[in-house]
Amino acid sequence: MKKLILLLFPLLFSAQTHRFIYQFQYKTDSLAKELSKDNMILDINPDDVKFYPYSYAETDSLNIIRGQRRSRWDDHLPALIRKKDSFENTSLILLNDIYSLKSIDKMNWKLLNDTKLDGQYTLQKATTTFGGRKWEAWFCKDISLSEGPYKFRGLPGLIFEIEDTHKNYIFKLAKSVKLPKTYETSFLESFMGKKPIPVNDKIIAKKQLELYNDPLRDVAEAFKSNTNPDNTFYVLGVQIKSIDQLKGMSDERRKRILKENNPIEIDKAVKYPSK
Repeated sequence: MKKLILLLFPLLFSAQTHRFIYQFQYKTDSLAKELSKDNMILDINPDDVKFYPYSYAETDSLNIIRGQRRSRWDDHLPALIRKKDSFENTSLILLNDIYSLKSIDKMNWKLLNDTKLDGQYTLQKATTTFGGRKWEAWFCKDISLSEGPYKFRGLPGLIFEIEDTHKNYIFKLAKSVKLPKTYETSFLESFMGKKPIPVNDKIIAKKQLELYNDPLRDVAEAFKSNTNPDNTFYVLGVQIKSIDQLKGMSDERRKRILKENNPIEIDKAVKYPSK
């Protein structure tokens, strides 16, 4: 995304949304040679802050234009809502059902004397340890918003860049816009017509293990209970014609889950049984 930053907004007026778009580079597999790339949105609203994939907003816009109700979710990309001026986050997680997980993510920052220029902005360096990783951030004191991508906040200025020291996760500010009214995110408040189910860390870990042990359970149940011969079932573009097909596909899915067990908060990585 072309870098076009117009950031010096004086104040957040009533009902406005300040939107910051970050380029997100990441490795779901820590041994991968290249990073995947996506764009993420940080919406700073009068009462809350939301962080989610740019593609969700694109789908929402198309739904409005076309009168559709399509839903989109990406398991590899974070989505969360937090109270304004707080470290209280609500993460949204899809594991067969949609769940909401509250957490308090206080960060202790160390401000360094290192500075650098990014266009017309002077950035200062800061470091912290969070989620089992060490992080290096560059923030701008001229932008009086103590916010940043994902759960990162609490610095005396907006975070322009942040990455972990192993470069598994990198966020870089690419663009900002000011919206005339608060941007509604019904796609975060519900998914496929279902509201998120509040859970805790233990339940999320349990659900992840259940998904690992039987990753195609929903497909198998739907296939076995189907009574209409005209219905067709697909997994990753492959048509399912017998229940035996799913066993091999489940084995492959488990291998992929093990391989891609490199979350942003590595200290919350699930300890899957090896098979």
